[in-house]
Amino acid sequence: MGILSWIIVGALAGWIGSKITGNDANMGAGANILCGIVGATIGGWVMSIIGKSGVNGFNLYSILVAILGSVILLSIINAIKKKK
Repeated sequence: MGILSWIIVGALAGWIGSKITGNDANMGAGANILCGIVGATIGGWVMSIIGKSGVNGFNLYSILVAILGSVILLSIINAIKKKK
């Protein structure tokens, strides 16, 4: 995927992930993009562990994997914030 595709998928996945975890009010566009890109990496890693393919292009499956990773990332961040 090209950089523009990563940004688009990252923004969409990060935004949806932040809506699911209730972090949307605390995040701007840049944080959503970063969360989505990191989430895509995490989601791809998780999918490879269970024997499935990760993010492999600009398609619905890749967006769903990125959303999964974003939710995992934001859940970890929320758990760390609650401990403080």
